[in-house]
Amino acid sequence: MAIASTQRASVRYLVDDVDRAVDFYATYLEFTLGLHAAPAFAEVMRGPLRLLSGPTSSGARPIADGSTPVPGGENRIHLIVDDITAEVARARVAGLSVRNNIISGPVGQQILLHDPAGNLVELFRPANRLAAEGVLDAVRSA
Repeated sequence: MAIASTQRASVRYLVDDVDRAVDFYATYLEFTLGLHAAPAFAEVMRGPLRLLSGPTSSGARPIADGSTPVPGGENRIHLIVDDITAEVARARVAGLSVRNNIISGPVGQQILLHDPAGNLVELFRPANRLAAEGVLDAVRSA
């Protein structure tokens, strides 16, 4: 299967309120709105990432084994940020659901947010940006 380099990666995130989800992703995570067919479906985009969502979209309908897909879970989109401390502060001031404190590891720092439907969004600051500021050495010696 050939994929064009200009093709977007699409991820289906189930949400229970399309307008709240669009507001969250557009306002706080700098996505732009594509197709908006609320209350059934919407798509938002950021760079090469396209999120599809909607409580009555085809992806939310019952499947052959009788189960019905629901929002939430541990899968998540992973967004690179330049200043994770500032992004966490902005999220908290906005009253967003922040799941944890900043976690530092060998390849960078991360924080998890919940979107309005409970889906996870990971904000990540790579170590190469930390190393340039001397932060990574402090993390390794801790």
